[in-house]
Amino acid sequence: QVQLVESGGGLVQAGGSLRLSCAASGRTFSNYGMGWFRQAPGKEREFVAFISRSGGSTYYADSVKGRFTISRDNAKNGVYLQMNSLNPEDTAVYHCARRRQGASGNYPLPSTYAYWGQGTQVTVSS
Repeated sequence: QVQLVESGGGLVQAGGSLRLSCAASGRTFSNYGMGWFRQAPGKEREFVAFISRSGGSTYYADSVKGRFTISRDNAKNGVYLQMNSLNPEDTAVYHCARRRQGASGNYPLPSTYAYWGQGTQVTVSS
C-alpha cells in the first residue's frame, strides 16, 4: 500500500515563501511521476505542478509558473514544492499524488493519479 504524507504548510504573509514536502512509502517511488494539487474551500481540486519519474521534466499550472518549483529526491522517496511570492489566492489544502501505472500525459487530470496524501494547509494572509 502506498502512503503519501505531506508537511510544511502553515500561515505566511503575502510575498512570503513556503516549502512543502511529500514523503512516499514503497520501493517503487522512482517509477512514477508525481504531482501537486490544491483545493480551496468551495472550489474544485486544482492542478499545481507535475514532475516526471527522473525529475527531468516538469509542468506547471499557469497560475504558479515562475513562482513555484517542483523537485524530487528519489533516494529519499520525497517530492517537494518550493512556493515563492505567495498571495492570498494560493490559500488551499495542498495534496501530493502519485500517477497511475501506465499513465501518460494529461498531467492536470486528477483521475490519472492513483494515490493521494491527506494534504497540508497553506494560508496566505494579505
